[in-house]
Amino acid sequence: MQIEELIQILEPSYKNTDGIKEFYNITNELLSNPIVEQMKNYRQHYETSCYDHCVEVAFWSYLFCKKHNLDYISMARAGLLHDLFLYDWRHSSKSLNGWHAFVHPKIALKNALSICNLNEKERDIIISHMWPVTLFHLPKYKESYIITVTDKLSALKSCYDYYKSHILSKKFIRYAYIFFAFTIFKII
Repeated sequence: MQIEELIQILEPSYKNTDGIKEFYNITNELLSNPIVEQMKNYRQHYETSCYDHCVEVAFWSYLFCKKHNLDYISMARAGLLHDLFLYDWRHSSKSLNGWHAFVHPKIALKNALSICNLNEKERDIIISHMWPVTLFHLPKYKESYIITVTDKLSALKSCYDYYKSHILSKKFIRYAYIFFAFTIFKII
């Protein structure tokens, strides 16, 4: 991945390219890894790819940790790898018939360990990012709690962006006018 592509993903919501460049320097080795890039092939939330979701979660968690003097390097790396499960959870037998939320942190950790070495904190961030859904993987570090929140906020943002774009579509507005016309003039 080139820095320009990373800026394109993050810049709509974050204008400071210096912060993006530092994040890129920390994560460049992982961002350009072919296995990590495979996440671009899978949809995570609505129209967001798994790759874009992981970049967003990693970046926002990195910024928060840096501001609060926490381990922002481990956070950036683990955040980028937290959903490295590499399958379509909506249609795959790997998702174990609806158990994806419970099993994918283990799969992501296994895949992450196959491409790089992870310290104990990075492992904990990945394995516990679905807490409290995964009750038996209680986060051990502050950074692990941060990613659980950031991950959920990113999912909510994807949901908001999706519905906002569809509500503002011409087709929706056309039907809304017809509905309101029927309602106001009691044509129905």
